Amino acid sequence: MPDSLQPVAPALAARLRALTPARVGLARTGVSQETTDLLDFQRCHAQARDAVHSRLEAAALAPTLAQISGSEVLRLHSAAPDRPTYLQRPDLGRQLDTQSRAQLAAIHPAVAPQLAIIVADGLSALAVERHAAQLLESLLPHLDNWPLAPICIVEQARVAIGDEIGQALNAAISIVLIGERPGLSSPDSLGAYITWQPRPGRTDSERNCISNIRAEGLSYAQATAQLSYYLHEARRLQLTGIALKEAAPSLSLADTQEDVQK
Repeated sequence: MPDSLQPVAPALAARLRALTPARVGLARTGVSQETTDLLDFQRCHAQARDAVHSRLEAAALAPTLAQISGSEVLRLHSAAPDRPTYLQRPDLGRQLDTQSRAQLAAIHPAVAPQLAIIVADGLSALAVERHAAQLLESLLPHLDNWPLAPICIVEQARVAIGDEIGQALNAAISIVLIGERPGLSSPDSLGAYITWQPRPGRTDSERNCISNIRAEGLSYAQATAQLSYYLHEARRLQLTGIALKEAAPSLSLADTQEDVQK
């Protein structure tokens, strides 16, 4: 039998599986996988596909976010009219449709907001429905002195749509909370993208990303600590992206409490 098909010792396989959700050390029947492992793969693959094609229930999410934030919540839509178009035309997911642009143009805040929060379905509406509200509930108490723009829920959206929204709201910084591309072990992973002075044309190198926010990944408390750090440092240094690095691998919320007044 070729070395690549040699079975992994059961004890070693158990140790490896305790360290990772990846499919390692799978048992075999002859040259084939066991039925149990094959069925588990098919189940996880189906969950990932369902997450990509699912629709965000924005109408149900909006009042929850309004209650948590105490601010207005806007429902917007990208230029992609439906899910199939969204998946085939990423460029349309980065732009607002005409009606959404008109909604934003009608907003005239008395004070220019420092932060625009955008909640977008991305490639996993499931991630947004499971985690966006809980994450904001954890984060917002640490930003109580930040003037906020109305929270925007955007359907059929990509990360860069936050640039157009942030510019339209005249926000100093934007956060895009978005469903990440599902994996076979992570159909509900939420990402957060922070951008200083958002405007169309910003590149990924000009953002900071916090990924894998979910029960099996980065906890709400850990994500809140990182987000709070990045936001305060972005405001102090007036930048985000590759020039802004996290100070330490483990950051407590206490480290982020002292704000720099501009």
